[in-house]
Amino acid sequence: MTSPADVPHLTPNQINALVVLMVEARRLTNVELKELAGFTLTGKDNKKLVDLGLVDTDRTHRPFAHELTDEGWRVARQLHTAAPPKQGGSTTRSLFVVLSNLHRSLDRLRVSHGDFFKQTDETAPATSESPRQAPTAAAPVTAPASVPAPASVPAVEALVRSAYRDLATAPGAWVGLADVRDRLADTDRAALDAALRAMVGREDVRIIPVANTKSLTARDRAAAVRIGNEDNHALAIGAA
Repeated sequence: MTSPADVPHLTPNQINALVVLMVEARRLTNVELKELAGFTLTGKDNKKLVDLGLVDTDRTHRPFAHELTDEGWRVARQLHTAAPPKQGGSTTRSLFVVLSNLHRSLDRLRVSHGDFFKQTDETAPATSESPRQAPTAAAPVTAPASVPAPASVPAVEALVRSAYRDLATAPGAWVGLADVRDRLADTDRAALDAALRAMVGREDVRIIPVANTKSLTARDRAAAVRIGNEDNHALAIGAA
């Protein structure tokens, strides 16, 4: 369980930066931060977040761009467990109330912050890159070699559930994804990852990261499935 000691002391502006970067779930320039939230991340605020390993700042060109690190995501998820800074006043206290209730709701829904806030094709902002030019002449087209059709998500999910039943000591017991992958070694990894991501939305399924990362083996890390901005290592199906 996370304690307030796991969340560093931050200023209101540093907290605001973490929250905006979390909910946007993408790299933001100072121009975008100004447009979205009315502030930029510069000077001492930026330095502290970078020094703490919470934010990665690209200074290779202007405007500088910022993105949460894995540690930054962890702290942003747990901000509500610490006392809000007094200098933030009612605005920061209200923000902490929102974060606390967001955490409670996502925990009940068994959805990670990263998955909840991740950008989709519909929500991602348009880029300023010019569209690719069509080639002036089409290259000759050859018939593709016959390849097996990729397994459907429902079909792979059925395999995952069968493997889980073989591995779990009881319904709702935790099983490492490394063991599941070993059981389904002949299944395409991308198809298996897609099925696991789809299963997160099922009422009887929980897929979580291991909190004590020091306990993870190289095998556990290699078997993790990336959901949102988190590596997840364990699966449970059925009543807890």
